[in-house]
Amino acid sequence: MTAALLATPAQVSFDELGTALREVTFVVVDLETTGGSPQTSAITEIGAVKVRGGEVLGEFATLVNPRTEIPPFIAVLTGITDAMVATAPALRTVLPAFLDFARGSVLVAHNAPFDLGFLRTGAQRLALPWPGFAAVDTARLARRVLTRDESPNCRLATLATLFRAGTEPCHRALADARATVDVLHGLFERLGGLGVHSLEELQTFSAQVSDVQRRKRYLADGLPSGPGVYLFRDAQHRVLYVGKSSDVRRRVRTYFVSSETRSRMAEMVGLTERVDAIRCAHTLEAEVRELRLIAEHKPRYNRRSRFPERVTYVKLTAERYPRLSLVRLVRDDGATYLGPFFSARAAERAVAALHQAFRLRQCTGTLSPRRPRPACALAGMARCGAPCEGRESPADYARHVVATQQAMLGDPRPVLLAVQGRMGRLAEQERFEEASVHRDRLAAFVRAAARRQRIGAITGIATLVAARPAPGGGWELTVIRHGRLVAAGVSATGGAVRPYVAALLATAESVTPGPGPTPCATAEETECVLAWLCRPGTRLVDLEGSWSSPAYGAGGLADWLAAACDERGAAPLEDVRGLRPVHRPARAGVT
Repeated sequence: MTAALLATPAQVSFDELGTALREVTFVVVDLETTGGSPQTSAITEIGAVKVRGGEVLGEFATLVNPRTEIPPFIAVLTGITDAMVATAPALRTVLPAFLDFARGSVLVAHNAPFDLGFLRTGAQRLALPWPGFAAVDTARLARRVLTRDESPNCRLATLATLFRAGTEPCHRALADARATVDVLHGLFERLGGLGVHSLEELQTFSAQVSDVQRRKRYLADGLPSGPGVYLFRDAQHRVLYVGKSSDVRRRVRTYFVSSETRSRMAEMVGLTERVDAIRCAHTLEAEVRELRLIAEHKPRYNRRSRFPERVTYVKLTAERYPRLSLVRLVRDDGATYLGPFFSARAAERAVAALHQAFRLRQCTGTLSPRRPRPACALAGMARCGAPCEGRESPADYARHVVATQQAMLGDPRPVLLAVQGRMGRLAEQERFEEASVHRDRLAAFVRAAARRQRIGAITGIATLVAARPAPGGGWELTVIRHGRLVAAGVSATGGAVRPYVAALLATAESVTPGPGPTPCATAEETECVLAWLCRPGTRLVDLEGSWSSPAYGAGGLADWLAAACDERGAAPLEDVRGLRPVHRPARAGVT
């Protein structure tokens, strides 16, 4: 993979930061209704003003026949009577016209949930598709921008007076919409001084961001606007935080102008003196680079992926009488490994499930037929063949070892049947808590076996080249060796892809596979690669080897695992990506 470290700042225009507010078309809307609930009340009037860059582009105003009586207090408040709406068009006629008027714009309203709630409910009742408008609430925005000294409340009439609106609100839809336009522009002037210049920044703006954070927004200047990884550094150049984004500059700016629900992030921004960025070819490379940089620098403000080495494996040892043990390191010793497990407790549960199904010895130490020793209680319980006493020869004992290996790497059904049988007997005796313990053991094993088989399907491939359509045209290309991303690039739109593939292969990182389930990369990186490969539209360009999963593998138990986890309120898969090995992208040539 190739990347460039960007350290030289460069001033950019506001046009590069997102959709500039002056270029956004806003439709400021106000409704009058017969009551406060869209479920029990109806619209009596719609007024809207379309503006862009401070200029009024058009207005929309009409009374609406609510097909019901207007309550007297509503008539007094708004001045709209039953006689006025008797000949007005029904909502069935008015709402499609308004949606056409507002299409492609951002809806603005004072107390937007009220007005948009009525419009959305009306569209639902009339079976009209709702365009999915972005929305801005001037009441909510005012509460974030204005202090109590400036405005005692955020009512429309109060704000219209504060910002010297040209129209006085009077509970008529068009007049109130016009007043809201002036309030919106007044709020934009305040926000401009706080560094909010784009629609994206407006939608994420919060007054909870401190002045110290806002003053550091210049640190995002000069960062790339495409996919990549960013590193926050302190005055001593130490890495505080590593993140990724499909648009690095836009994402980094949100740390300085947007509400951040993670309290540690505000502390981190306060310590930041520099932000570096690494350009990436596409989002997969950015995700992988983020994992590698977090593992390398172990930033104090990253909680996830800091210690990929702190995993546990279940090891089926390679000795005369193999046994199961928990280890931290994978060695090239001929043993069979299951994992990785991200907690020792989950590994212990998986071992317990395997011991329930197979008569492996549970004692430690090396056994020798020449020096037998007394058997433990497990032999009397028929849970061990007592090879320590010489009751089982190495050849007889090897049958248990082979069955255990097959369950770990291929078919887990013997474990499933054994543990479920035990659970059924306990349930018949109404020993439900004990049954749930066995269920959790089985779930830990199935989850680990599914991951092991899923990862093993790709780590055994010497070289895999894949492509998927790039958002801006062309193809996103990846070269993967033994589960490790070794090259990434993007081909030009309309050009031949094969020359790009050849160039990537010529410059791709060379790897020497190590032992165990993850021979060249962490399990987390390989899972990221798999998630990218399994996305719709991905094509296999070249494949050195075969990509397959066991016919009766643990991935086929995903439904059982989901049901078991529902019972205990847990997530079915620890990697939370929902990957199932039953789907493989169709192989197709790319020319």
